[in-house]
Amino acid sequence: MGWLNGWTYLLAAGACEVLYASIIPRTDGFTRLWPSLYCGVFLALSIYLLSLSVRELPLGLAYAVWVGIGTLGTVIYGSVFLGESLGVLKGVCLLMIVGGIVGLKLVGDGQVA
Repeated sequence: MGWLNGWTYLLAAGACEVLYASIIPRTDGFTRLWPSLYCGVFLALSIYLLSLSVRELPLGLAYAVWVGIGTLGTVIYGSVFLGESLGVLKGVCLLMIVGGIVGLKLVGDGQVA
């Protein structure tokens, strides 16, 4: 497995993160069988793919990207499909998350504190 595969696994893990988080409202508190099962499958798949990505990528970077994809994707999903508000301040905060992730990648492992 190479660096590119690590990123591929990580992006797929992030997509599964968005999928399971987006299904949560349909589970009705995990009282509805099929949405609950789909949610669990995508959650498990997301964590599994994350575990494959950290074979090649630093854990801190991979986890930050995974959570960032989940956060961005879920906020966008909520805004587009659930009618949740997405104001200027929320947009700025999301850009700060992206900036932090890019910063982690640019700094890399060799940075001395």
